[in-house]
Amino acid sequence: MSNVAVVENLSKVYRKPGTNIEVHALRSINIEFKTGEYTAIMGASGSGKSTLMNIIGCLDLPTSGRYLLGDINIGELPDDQLSEIRSKRIGFIFQNFNLIQQLTVLENLEVPMFYLGVPPAERRRRAIALAEKVGLGQRLDHRPMQLSGGQQQRVCIARGLVNDPLILLADEPTGALDSKTGQQILALFDELVAQGRTILIVTHDPTVAHRCQRVISLHDGSIQKDIRNPGPAIQVESGQFAPEVAEGSEQPGPIPYAQESGQH
Repeated sequence: MSNVAVVENLSKVYRKPGTNIEVHALRSINIEFKTGEYTAIMGASGSGKSTLMNIIGCLDLPTSGRYLLGDINIGELPDDQLSEIRSKRIGFIFQNFNLIQQLTVLENLEVPMFYLGVPPAERRRRAIALAEKVGLGQRLDHRPMQLSGGQQQRVCIARGLVNDPLILLADEPTGALDSKTGQQILALFDELVAQGRTILIVTHDPTVAHRCQRVISLHDGSIQKDIRNPGPAIQVESGQFAPEVAEGSEQPGPIPYAQESGQH
């Protein structure tokens, strides 16, 4: 199994404004992330997990050490190339969704492809396919305020896949959801991993980490533990995603991988 990302002797130091006080957010971190691996990064507030995710997501650069995304040394890139790598090779999923409220589901999925230069017809085709893939083929005309929290997170997952990323980064993806809806979202991640996606989740929730194949725990900027989970992700049947379930309803059968779109 090849490496999709590697951090070598990675450190990040911040200087408090107006002082000579240095804060070591990361201390000589070494990690290899394999293609198709499902990894959780855990740690208390201030442990360095968000800093590590920002560097892996090309949102920040290390003070020292090296970060390789595929065969690209990220630290050697100028800002314009860094932005291009971020938009083309990284997928982001946020706790608070960050959807554009004035746009429909379909339009929210098309926006990042517009900036990638994807032609209009192809943008539309891919956006519909991704919405169907996460079980929202009948919600294409809905705006975020018309969706539940779980549905909005599904849109966010689909948006994170529009660029067919090397690695999908999820920052507390179930943090704004109730436990039942959170489990449904994690089931989507299980299926994406089964399809070969590389997913990195930052979380403080041990029940979320238990779904992952690997758990890395940080403390004061250093790796405290790096373990393979003996009971990783519960896989759903290949080619199918776990469906949405309305609160108080019975769990139905799996949603097919592809559905007929109810849009247009």
